[in-house]
Amino acid sequence: MSFMHRVVPTAAVAALLSLGTTQLSAAEWDLPLAWPDGNFHVENSKVFAAEVEKATEGRVKINIHPGGSLGFKGPEMLRAVRDGLVPIGDILLNQQVGDAPIVGIEAQPYVVAGFDQLRMLHKHFRPVLNDVAAQFNQKVLYLVPWPRQYVYTKVPIGKLEDLAGIKIRTYNKTTTELFNAIGMTAVQLPWGEVVPSLAAGTIDAVTTSASSGVDGKFWEFLKFMYPTSHVWGSNMVNVNLDAWNALEERDRMAIEEVAMRLEPQFWDVSRGEDEAKAGILNKNGVAMGEVTDAMLTGMQEATRPMTAAFFEEHPKAQEVIDAFRAELGG
Repeated sequence: MSFMHRVVPTAAVAALLSLGTTQLSAAEWDLPLAWPDGNFHVENSKVFAAEVEKATEGRVKINIHPGGSLGFKGPEMLRAVRDGLVPIGDILLNQQVGDAPIVGIEAQPYVVAGFDQLRMLHKHFRPVLNDVAAQFNQKVLYLVPWPRQYVYTKVPIGKLEDLAGIKIRTYNKTTTELFNAIGMTAVQLPWGEVVPSLAAGTIDAVTTSASSGVDGKFWEFLKFMYPTSHVWGSNMVNVNLDAWNALEERDRMAIEEVAMRLEPQFWDVSRGEDEAKAGILNKNGVAMGEVTDAMLTGMQEATRPMTAAFFEEHPKAQEVIDAFRAELGG
């Protein structure tokens, strides 16, 4: 065999090895979500993943894992990203108050009246979230709210007293305290346990959004929905800082641009969710109930001490709410 015949295969092998190394150096991130496939947060994450792969020319690929399929429950997500168990995660803020109480600002009863006010609050809240994320070894990429909250029941509710003693699923410390304060019996459950608990009769009511009501096919268990809008909740999609810093600068810049561009679009998706999903629930037999002025006032009065105690305990949160109310009043 001639010298040339020996050199050509060697060069080809080297080229293939080089190509393989380049391909292996691309980042592939698994993004777990607690919400089922088809939920608007899951659909948003798919759009984000596709745009990131395009913007980074395939150097960063994000695999979406809905429905808790990787085994992480919602309240565990902040720690899972912090510890690098996953490089990126979808994190419901109000489920993280055990680790970072200040992220519960928007989840305080009747602090925010609607989407426009929530966006205004986020102007002052976002820097706090960035600081919390950094403390937990991560970075906020984008932040999207859920639609307004409802109380779903099996029986019609005409006044606040009608709720007394009903076992209701709650999802964090604040909603648990809130519904106990108005006379209900709160049972705190992660989303994955809600439908089995309804089926087993462990609970007789649920507080959540219209989106989750459709996800859980609540018409199979519950007959009425009341738009109480008692708290608000948002999900942040965060990346672990070690995974983030391992990327090339051009890819970090590209991902930030994608997140900044898509976040307002994702908010618009959330705005449209409530009407669309409430319509599906109504069509399937879940009747829209009326929250009377007396019922609303009763809920506000019963929960006012909770809100006051939260802001007194967390001065930084008080600064955020003061800035928000000053802008709201101005």
